[in-house]
Amino acid sequence: MTAPRSTVRIAFEQASIRIPIAEIGLLRDMTPAIRKTIKYGQIAASIAEVGLIEPPVVARDGRNPNRYHLLDGYLRIDILKAREQQEVVCLVALDDEAFTYNKRISRLATIQEHKMILNAVRKGVSEERLARALNVNIDSIRHKRTLTEGICPEAIDLLKDRHIPIATFVELKRLKPVRQIEAAMAMNSMNKYSVSYAKSIVAATREDLLVATRRRPARGLTETQIAIMERESATLDREFKIIEKDYGRDHLVLTLAVGYIRALLGNARVVRYLAQCHPMILAEFQKIAQFQAAS
Repeated sequence: MTAPRSTVRIAFEQASIRIPIAEIGLLRDMTPAIRKTIKYGQIAASIAEVGLIEPPVVARDGRNPNRYHLLDGYLRIDILKAREQQEVVCLVALDDEAFTYNKRISRLATIQEHKMILNAVRKGVSEERLARALNVNIDSIRHKRTLTEGICPEAIDLLKDRHIPIATFVELKRLKPVRQIEAAMAMNSMNKYSVSYAKSIVAATREDLLVATRRRPARGLTETQIAIMERESATLDREFKIIEKDYGRDHLVLTLAVGYIRALLGNARVVRYLAQCHPMILAEFQKIAQFQAAS
């Protein structure tokens, strides 16, 4: 009996290539509001300090294989243009569906950034240089170096691809490992990682699941109220999972609708007609398109 052939699909061309930035087509515009965001400033500072680390991702044009469409890396490309760079090394994706790709790509999450910082320090990069590269103060770098100390491996694995405030990890460290896992699962179910939510989990935790005994009871909460909070939290998690099943389909429909609106706004005749006959509708369409670009 012959072994079945592998069905693993290769996502990228085997070699990255250097492409003139002028030959990369953009599927959406970069707005001034995006250029003012913290993330944009951090990426700009990183490129200025240590260069481009993560290559943008492009797909070849279906009609002209020497032209490309940008799938991921809009901020990086915009920053490189501002720095008057003419070329950039890119990964070439074999799947040109931007929505599908962006849905699956793994972003640099909080724990991933923590690991990156540890690796950089091991290789001899100073904390000062890392702070300049990430456009943060040096105390932030020091906090991120010790981010996962006191967090069990299972909880780290559950949160490794999430964007989480550093202070949330401080709250998780107040919990014993089994409760950390429960908290991480609750955060993922709710898609909520705020410090206030983490504190509410800590407040609703029994004393025997805390690393240290509370110095004083949570203000205004009795043991009975804490038990009620735990039951209500579990019920809310179950209800959220039911709602979550419909969210993916609704999000896809919304994305397709916004894509259609942007296609309409790319047609000069349609825009001219709307401006003359339905200016209010045109204004709303433009707001929707700008909001999608910024998200």
